[in-house]
Order: sequence, then C-alpha cells, then structure tokens
Amino acid sequence: MSLVITDLTVTTSGGKTLLDNISWSVDSGKRLGIIGESGSGKSLTAQAILGLLPHGMKATGSIQFNGRELLGAPESELRHVRGAQIAMVFQEPLTALDPLMKVGKQIAGPLKLHTSLNKSQIVARSRELLELVSLREVDRVLGSYPWQLSGGQRQRVSIAMALACEPELLIADEPTTALDVTVQAEILDLLSEVIDKTGTTLVFVSHDLPVISKVAEGLVVMRNGRVVEETTVAQALRTPQHPYTRTLLDAARAITLHPPHDLTSHDLTLHASVSASPHTRRAENDPDAATLSGHPDQKSPIEESAERWDVTGSSPSSTARASRNNPADSTDQPGGTV
Repeated sequence: MSLVITDLTVTTSGGKTLLDNISWSVDSGKRLGIIGESGSGKSLTAQAILGLLPHGMKATGSIQFNGRELLGAPESELRHVRGAQIAMVFQEPLTALDPLMKVGKQIAGPLKLHTSLNKSQIVARSRELLELVSLREVDRVLGSYPWQLSGGQRQRVSIAMALACEPELLIADEPTTALDVTVQAEILDLLSEVIDKTGTTLVFVSHDLPVISKVAEGLVVMRNGRVVEETTVAQALRTPQHPYTRTLLDAARAITLHPPHDLTSHDLTLHASVSASPHTRRAENDPDAATLSGHPDQKSPIEESAERWDVTGSSPSSTARASRNNPADSTDQPGGTV
C-alpha cells in the first residue's frame, strides 16, 4: 500500500470543519482520481498530505505513506519527503515557478537538495528531464525564465521538476485547468505516458470527469469536504451509485452534447479533442468533428470513455500506447513543443 488516509479532518481556527473524516487509499503504481466541485476539499486534501495546510488550520486523523505517518511529522522530516518521495504539480505553473529564476536552476534545486549528484551530473539530469517531457530546444528552455515560455511549456517544466528525484508518488492538482484545450490534451497524454514509463503512483485532482477518465483508474468523489463515493472510473461512467456522482456525469454529458450556442465549430472540435480518448480523437480539420449533438449515431466523449474502459478492460495509458503504435488511429502525435 502506498498511501492510506484515514479519518482525515481539517478545521479552521474558528472551528469550521473543511474536511470531515476523509478516508481513501491508493496502491503503489496505481492511478487515483479525486473529483468534485470547487470547495469540495480536493486540493485541501492534497495540501494536507504534504503538510502544506494554510496557517491556522488543524488536521487530525492519519496519513500514512508506505507505513510512515506523515500527519504531525516535524517539518525537518517532511522536507525529506517533499520532492524526493512525494512531489506535486500545481494548477498554475506561472505562480508555482519562480519568475526571477531560470528554468535550469529551478530544476537543479531538488536535485541539489535530495541527491548527491555533482554539477555536471545535475546538468545532464536536467536535460534528460526536459527530454522526458518532450520539450525541444533544451538549451534554450534551461536558459529561459518561466515568463519567456508558453503555458504548456511551463507546465511541462513543472512536471519535469516534480519527477526530478524519481518520487514514488506524484500529486497533480488540476494541472491542466489553466491551459487552453489543445495544450490540455497534450499535457494529459504526456502525463499518462510519463507515469507509465516511471511506474510512479498518481493522485490526479480535477473537477472534470472526462479529464480524469483519461489518466486515472480509481476514483474518489468529494462534496462539501466529504467523500461521497469511492469507486473506479469505469464504474462511475457506467453505473454511478451516489446521486452527486450521477449529477457530475449528467453535467459532463450535457456540456458535451448540448454546448453553449456561442461556441464556434472550432471550439466544439477542440472540446471533443480534449474529452475523447487519443484512440477516438478526430482530426481538427474533420468537418464531422464539430457535430456533437443531433446525430443519432454520434457518441459523446463521455460515452466513448465508458466504452473504452468496458471493451478494453485496461487503463487509459494502454489505450494511448495503442494509438501511438498505430498513427492511423490518432491525430495527436507526441513530442512537439507546446
């Protein structure tokens, strides 16, 4: 067992309960999605795992990582856990990265802190990490400030930094929310591919069920600081048990099948591109890709995701690998700079 959270409760200094007896677990090497609306406690749970709760908040219960209790551990002990054993990718890379420090130095930071690599080895490892996240022009990126890079490039850098010390657990807190839909799809594919290569345990936080269906296997549904359902992505897409889970699924279907009238055909194509799996994604220049409603044979991306899980019985990463092995099935070719 990699991470086990038991009866986690977080309260403010004023006594308000923000997390109420949260319990869930994720096995080593698995992928868990945490979904819920804003204010449900998703990100607060992630912060509690790393001991990064805002000042004045109190946490009780238990957070065990590989049998080691993290909740209440001294800061000196947690510093050796953060980055080395558990790493986090934040929602907005422009604020997560230091705008006044070049990318090369920022990637070198955790390597200097948690490894015994010398200067030349750190440079080599930094280059290797940028190549791992499919960034071209490695020398230019290493010598750039974050504000000189695009949003997608910055998030790739953030992922590279998080993976620098080969952590056992990666927490991705809405890592694609601040990105446009085309870049979002590329980052999701990249994250799935990298996690598959490294065997890292993944906890992926999002409010978007189609996004989670691309990268996770297990699913925890949160609302108002409580876990309302713990299931699998496949089960949630096919037969959600809790009314709130059904509401999330219905909302995603409604947006996919009946998008707002002010969206253009190009917007609809991009929405389908992000929501559907790489195996079913259509080319942007396909005129039929914009038709998301009104066609009797047209499946929504949600239904395609459910069908993909049901038919293959495999994780999203295996589907993505199959697409990459057969270029005719996918128009999303990895490896380009965002």
